[in-house]
Amino acid sequence: MCFWSAVHFLKASSDGKFIVRIMCSVLGMHVRQRNQRSRDKNTKLYICNHVTDFDHNIINLLTPCNTPQLEGSTGFVCWARGFMEIHSASVQGTMTESLQRYCSSDGIPPLLLFPEEDTTNGRAGLLKFSSWPFSLTDSIQPVALRVTRPLVALNTPESSWLMELLWTFFAPCTVYHVSWLPSISRQDGESMQEFAKKVQELLASELGVVSTKITKADKAEHIKRKRHTAPQTSAHVRPASIGLGFMVQSLGTDDHQIVRMAQQVKDVLPHVPLNVITKDLAKTNCVDATITNLLENKDETQMEATETSTESSKNSSFSSGSAPTIKPAAKSFGKSPVDRHLSLQERKEALYNFARRRYIEKHGLDQED
Repeated sequence: MCFWSAVHFLKASSDGKFIVRIMCSVLGMHVRQRNQRSRDKNTKLYICNHVTDFDHNIINLLTPCNTPQLEGSTGFVCWARGFMEIHSASVQGTMTESLQRYCSSDGIPPLLLFPEEDTTNGRAGLLKFSSWPFSLTDSIQPVALRVTRPLVALNTPESSWLMELLWTFFAPCTVYHVSWLPSISRQDGESMQEFAKKVQELLASELGVVSTKITKADKAEHIKRKRHTAPQTSAHVRPASIGLGFMVQSLGTDDHQIVRMAQQVKDVLPHVPLNVITKDLAKTNCVDATITNLLENKDETQMEATETSTESSKNSSFSSGSAPTIKPAAKSFGKSPVDRHLSLQERKEALYNFARRRYIEKHGLDQED
């Protein structure tokens, strides 16, 4: 904390920035940037992927910017960590309005936001971008961040920022690679969700990773389940980091391939949890085989379908007043490959219809439309 407090005081002048760079180098924190000429001095919003708890401090060393404190400590701790405190951050709508007014003001540094809303290891893929940051302004500048560190993991689940700072100082070196991408604007008729997805895919392409639909909530759920199932590790050993690909790292398979195949299965079976999909993919390494296994697994599928039906019935119901049901399992296993293929297609169609009914029910749409 004292280190970042000193950084805030020194970086105001050109000589101070040089001293800060020397301090960071001595402590093993090195910054490299690419495409520096692409940095737009007129932009009001930087959008960056999230790798460590100190990404905003590193980018702030390269160019003046402010990152709002969305959750966590306020007051001196918020200032010492380099965040901009927003008193209305407890209300999402009020916070968005405050940041919109900030972006429309002149003569102030741009905002730096992380739409993933949680850290990843940056090696497998990006968490799904939240759409609200893209409602602040129509033009943004993407910033691709890649962090490398030998021997020590970049981040660990459920570890405090102070512990991460101590590990950063303990590690031999941590190299931050910052790449400035050209500014892009939202097109006419393009929704915030579409704009967020476009920027996410752009950053994923720049970093050489995949753009996934895994959310911050999915990561939290995985950590919660792993806490109850993973064996206890030694207190002196720093556990492996959980970033994108966090659901498959413990399975010993290739992150990129598993994440891509898990997305394909998730598109066909949206009601099946990602951890169930990745576990089966680790065994089969085949999308079609995993879909067949999940459809044939009556207990797992029916349990998830029951939870889904219960959740949907709380929101609304069809005109008949009954919740939709789903029976994805086949009555018998086909004797020939043709019979099994036809059975699979029928069950896929049933699942598509079930997902469509859920969507109509949730949003109160007309079923005929």
